[in-house]
Amino acid sequence: MSTVCAHLGHIYKKWVFILTEVLLFGCSERELFSFRKVFCMVSARFSSALKKLSKRVVERTLPNGLKVRFYPDATIPVFSYQTFFNVGSRNERPGITGISHLFEHMMFNGSKKFGPGQFDKKLESQGGHSNAYTSFDMTVYYDNAASEALETVIELESDRMHSLQITSKTLETERQVVLEERRMRVDNDIMGMMDEELSSLVWKAHPYRWPIIGYAGDIAAISKEDCLEFFRTYYAPNNATLFVVGDIDVEVTFRLLKKYYGKIPSGPPIPPVVDAEPPQKGERRAEIHFPAQTPYVMVAWRGPQASHEDSLVLDVLQFILGMGHSSRLVRSLVFEKEAAVSVSVNWAWRIHSGSFVIAMELRPGISPKEAEHMLYEEVDLVLKNGIEKKELEKAVNNLSMQILESFSTYQGCAQLLGCYEMFWGTWREGMGLLSRYAKIDEAAVQACAQRYLKAELRNVVSLLPTEQGKI
Repeated sequence: MSTVCAHLGHIYKKWVFILTEVLLFGCSERELFSFRKVFCMVSARFSSALKKLSKRVVERTLPNGLKVRFYPDATIPVFSYQTFFNVGSRNERPGITGISHLFEHMMFNGSKKFGPGQFDKKLESQGGHSNAYTSFDMTVYYDNAASEALETVIELESDRMHSLQITSKTLETERQVVLEERRMRVDNDIMGMMDEELSSLVWKAHPYRWPIIGYAGDIAAISKEDCLEFFRTYYAPNNATLFVVGDIDVEVTFRLLKKYYGKIPSGPPIPPVVDAEPPQKGERRAEIHFPAQTPYVMVAWRGPQASHEDSLVLDVLQFILGMGHSSRLVRSLVFEKEAAVSVSVNWAWRIHSGSFVIAMELRPGISPKEAEHMLYEEVDLVLKNGIEKKELEKAVNNLSMQILESFSTYQGCAQLLGCYEMFWGTWREGMGLLSRYAKIDEAAVQACAQRYLKAELRNVVSLLPTEQGKI
């Protein structure tokens, strides 16, 4: 009998085939009816598989506060081991912006038992690999390896949580790496610098206003003492959740976790993040002058927190407006009016308020003012006339595909469960996403757009090209 992950993978492959056929060759009304019928059948099987998955997740907590979530699945002899620390750039303050991302780099520079460079060397010697990422709300470290390497991974990860070596030399090395990364991704990248400027408009009081990578002056000023305090506070077991998914034995794994993590002391209480963001009282604008081939425009509206029901409705609206060639903005602004080279829409969950962002790279000869006018015409059509049923169905189908694809792999499964836990307080909230998306109707999407995409709540950044060397 196939396991849940194998079953999800089978459903995913079948659904990809069906959806590809429809997208490539189109379909008649009769075929569309059959397509919807098949989708309902696939969705039902997927929901059933997720219920089985939910029943097999085991929750444990160590005395020091470390939370652990196991999902055993022996389809293939590998596992994914992911550590979610409840800390991101929202936990920073002026003077140390970027320390969360800097610390992500620092965590690979040696601990008490394993010196600099030994973490990856030891893991890779057993066929495994690791990586990490930092966001506004969390920092995540993940390891994927063969089942035989489980104790090695646990030993490696627990050792750096317990006794990371923070030296002036490693701090200076990683500081220079991060400063160079900032120069590449923000200072000399059009979308990076526009996104940074846009965030400073959307948020005036919340820590979301500064970039995850931090400001150059702050990165240069972070001290060894800052790092030690940060480590003691945020990298303690009571501020972390482990997700172990794959070919594991729960009891054996838990005994190993107690052996290696059990003696790590709990940290101090985590300082709360105050959301003191005031209501926006009018449109906010900024202008950037930078050497570029064409103008760019980015527009953002502040949205709700991830746990708010409207967050799921904005997921749907994101697809309708800007995901795929047949989405409203791409079809209108790129193909029909030829005002933009590209249009993208991004709505990402956050623990506090998120931002609904539309970015446009304009064609030569099109001014930001002209492009904005065309964009707002399309947005107003949603506000005034709503959306069509087929647009809603397409969006829900695509969202379902994303979830299905992630759950079909061990790494994707651990990643989704961890994010659900971080954003909603429990991974269980994510198990009902498919049915929650299916309950969203056209009226809900229109009402949500009317609440958030108001003209007076816009935040707009325009980039105007200058001649090379003249800024």
